[in-house]
Amino acid sequence: MTIRPATLDDLEAMRRVCLLTGDSGQDATGRWSSDGLLPDVYLEPYVRYPAALGWVVQEGGHVAGYVVGVADTDDFANWWRQSWVPEFVGRHGDTSSRDDEMWLFDGGTRPELMLRLVAATGYPAHLHIDLLPEAQGRGLGRELLRTFGEELVVRDVAGVHLGVGEDNVGAAAFYRRLGFDEPAPGVMSSPSARLARS
Repeated sequence: MTIRPATLDDLEAMRRVCLLTGDSGQDATGRWSSDGLLPDVYLEPYVRYPAALGWVVQEGGHVAGYVVGVADTDDFANWWRQSWVPEFVGRHGDTSSRDDEMWLFDGGTRPELMLRLVAATGYPAHLHIDLLPEAQGRGLGRELLRTFGEELVVRDVAGVHLGVGEDNVGAAAFYRRLGFDEPAPGVMSSPSARLARS
């Protein structure tokens, strides 16, 4: 398996990984009213954002995982409001009749919600990482995060944060092993320099 920068050509394969790991690390296919909801909140805007940061794990001809994120969440939220909200609403509408997926619609249409984690951690960057089961346990997640951290150091970004679902205990333990702190429930953060050394 190799790690390389993500491109728009990888988007469909990355969307598949997002869906297959999107239910606290398990397959989210059929979980919500549209299989496109999750990647339209947690993946595609990150790939389309002009200042996106992203790398994929590739084995043979297929993508088995990725890390995507941004160095400046505030700028990203402004871009999302102007460029992604209309795209999201065009695909899914601006609300759902299902209570269990309102958080996804909020994520797609209210980018200001991202800024709460910046306030909670003091770190402007954030990321999302997903690996298919065959790519897990091989040091690839650590390598993806180290690569992300190195880029943040180059850009002089102090640190990064991410959210972890309460049911995803394996992911939270993984982040703790890499030196992430937990400043609030479900929120993990790390200085860029520490992440770059992971």
